[in-house]
Amino acid sequence: MNDYAEFLTSVERDQTSPNVPPKDAATLILIDRSGPVPQVLLGRRHDGHKFMPGKFVFPGGRVEPADRQLAVRAALDPQMELQLTRRVKHPTSLFARALTLAAVRETFEETGLLLGVKSTDNTEIADGPWADFLRTGFQPDLTAIHFIGRAITPPGRPRRFDTRFFTADAKAIAHRVDDIISPDSELVELVWLPIDDAKRRDLPAITTVMLEELKERVAAGLGHELPVPFYRMLHKRFTRVLL
Repeated sequence: MNDYAEFLTSVERDQTSPNVPPKDAATLILIDRSGPVPQVLLGRRHDGHKFMPGKFVFPGGRVEPADRQLAVRAALDPQMELQLTRRVKHPTSLFARALTLAAVRETFEETGLLLGVKSTDNTEIADGPWADFLRTGFQPDLTAIHFIGRAITPPGRPRRFDTRFFTADAKAIAHRVDDIISPDSELVELVWLPIDDAKRRDLPAITTVMLEELKERVAAGLGHELPVPFYRMLHKRFTRVLL
């Protein structure tokens, strides 16, 4: 397992930018286990982006204030909530839920794929980050989501994120909106690939590591009771501890 931390250390890029605090972020790895070989969903970023142009990534992004405010019907798994609130300054159930909701929202925004349940709420939907999602007639569903990893961008990088990596089975996709992917969108291509094939694409280093973590987690049963790896750089080297 320490080999993953050594790999991240060996490929670390320039760290000469002024130090900035990391922003909370979340990403979702959708995995299709309906066939003989599990496949994961990756999106290729637009070549014109300043941040990771052309890279294949999981859908995801920053946590928004609205992610803390949206009500959901089902609580997170207690063990998952505990892991999400370890090693954070203000550990609350609301924060853990916001991280998970951000992964669902960002996946919908970038791919059109929706994890949710039919809504019975007929109140008017206000504009905001969740408006397009809620106007489909669905509410987010967090019951099928698993927390599988956390990683903080090293100091000295121009953009830093404290990212939580989640996964969900593709069968949890309840709805899809077409025409999200285009030559001008954030992700210009979506591909379903076996994990070993996905690792041969142009990936950020942490994406490669999380694919390995996912592969091992699926083999172990993908249970909420499994420990979650946390990667961060200390004294110029990445470390891996378990949450």
